[in-house]
Amino acid sequence: MSTGRRAVISGMGIFSPLGTRREPFWEAILAGTPGVGPITAFDASALPVRVAGQVADFDAKLYLDKKDRKQLRMMARPIQLAVAAAQVALEDCKVDKTALDKTRFGVVYGSCMIPTELPELAEPGKVCVEPGSRFLDLKKWGTEGIHAIAPLWMLKYLPNMLACQVSILHDAQGPNNTITENDVAGILAFGESLRILERDRADFFLVGGAESKINPLSLTRQCLFETLSKRNEDPAGAHRPFDRDREGTVLSEGAAVVVLEELEHAKKRGAEMIAEVASFSTGFDRARDGKGLARVIRQAMAEAGVGPQDIDHINAHGQGAPITDAWEAAAYREVFGSLPVPVHALKGQTGNMGCASGIVELAAAALSLATGIRPSTINCPNPDPACGITIASGPPARVERPCVLKVTLTQLGQVCAVVLKKIT
Repeated sequence: MSTGRRAVISGMGIFSPLGTRREPFWEAILAGTPGVGPITAFDASALPVRVAGQVADFDAKLYLDKKDRKQLRMMARPIQLAVAAAQVALEDCKVDKTALDKTRFGVVYGSCMIPTELPELAEPGKVCVEPGSRFLDLKKWGTEGIHAIAPLWMLKYLPNMLACQVSILHDAQGPNNTITENDVAGILAFGESLRILERDRADFFLVGGAESKINPLSLTRQCLFETLSKRNEDPAGAHRPFDRDREGTVLSEGAAVVVLEELEHAKKRGAEMIAEVASFSTGFDRARDGKGLARVIRQAMAEAGVGPQDIDHINAHGQGAPITDAWEAAAYREVFGSLPVPVHALKGQTGNMGCASGIVELAAAALSLATGIRPSTINCPNPDPACGITIASGPPARVERPCVLKVTLTQLGQVCAVVLKKIT
């Protein structure tokens, strides 16, 4: 039963290959700045993929009070990014935390498996390998190796620690959860927060996603099992969403947190409202032919009370993989038909930040409504005629319709759609 409660986005904290905080991030998007370059975080010369999107000059200490900085030793890079993004989001929305009802202050994050830093396991492992052998002696591991690992090592890498650390640092005592569902995790976290807020169980949420795929363990695994771009000679042009010559995704890292707030709560404290959240829908495209995604998009538009003619543009997933882009585009053709709704795919600039991408891209969609400017897609010089969609190309354009559709998905078929509406 609907309570009639409405939700708005009233702040955001962003760490991406395009920049940190709202203004630099948005300026880089509009300028078409590429965020992908050669990997500098470690020596990737032996790998077939040597390009990625990286967050530059990140120092988590700058975003924590001095008394809390000792906690950083228990945070892997994605957790540090998540904590920093939450702090920036709170600053951005100009909230007085002391005035918040802590029991109605929620935190929900999208997260994924966090790979360990290799030295933390390599050194204990070395003591369990006999001279001349290439194999680990498991008996020795149980008696010697495992005792060389720091006692709280696992806490540094648990996916739920993003939301846990943020909740502890800000004394958020309301609904708290972590969703681990690959690329859709962040938007699923957003959808869960929206439903809780609509049911009148919270007023104020930090909703985020954070992931870093720039790790030798993670990148090696992705090279074996994922469809990746190998355009090492052209990093800036490596991720080519919906382009005829696309060959795969580019791995990346980042974090974003949006402040999701009940409309009247935001009004009472005089908050800036960036965009209204009109609807959320999710489902599964079992056949991966676009029909399941089309169904979810229609559900989202029906809940929002809008039609295809009300959508200014689509903020797409744009995986850059041949098969995935094709069935995503098929869904847009089914829903919008001959209506030329422009498609903006931000991953052409940022690469794929995994469970962080959805929230980063949602922030971009909200900013397009707030500023009245629709960004363009880079790295799609030859739109695939088989995709048959209208790519947002050329210089940034004016937003002419009241809503933006945000879509995110996984290669296995999990799909989400959010409709954002311009504040009037």
